[in-house]
Amino acid sequence: MSNQYQAYQDKMQKTVDVLKHEFTTIRTGRPNAAVLDKVTVDYYGVQTPVQQVGNISSPDPHSLLIQPYDSSVLKGIEKAILASDIGITPQNDGKAIRLTFPPLTEERRRELTKQVSKYAEEAKVAIRNVRRDAMDDFKAQKKASEMTEDDYKIAEKDIQNLTDKFIKEVEAESAKKEKELLEI
Repeated sequence: MSNQYQAYQDKMQKTVDVLKHEFTTIRTGRPNAAVLDKVTVDYYGVQTPVQQVGNISSPDPHSLLIQPYDSSVLKGIEKAILASDIGITPQNDGKAIRLTFPPLTEERRRELTKQVSKYAEEAKVAIRNVRRDAMDDFKAQKKASEMTEDDYKIAEKDIQNLTDKFIKEVEAESAKKEKELLEI
């Protein structure tokens, strides 16, 4: 691939990277601190990620323990977790917050699988939008006589191959996450 495609390839790769991160925030039956990535706490008037206001550990295979650096933020963390969509009720013991991950029900697995599919479809749309932008750029170059008809056809084929490659990667990541959800 030539350098003229590098910017489009980078955008497509970024889309896949964002998708992988989104998948880490979907909780499976195992505790993972990444489920708290989107949870922010009002910490002295500033929305702050939970990871920055406390230490997160996994004391056993079914729970996470959040020990805030400042105990005055305990109630804020509890409220933020309750308001989030992770579906776990926090237990506040006055010093730390414990999140116990129950086994996933069949219904919850189906919901999470739908969420995985939705994220994957959004990523595919984003990749196709990058392809469309690339083709628009190449059409403009062809119209301005900066590119020949043959070069345009080659570019069109190359961008489509690049798009297909990244769509396959999205589908593979999606299948992997769905399998992970169903195995637990």
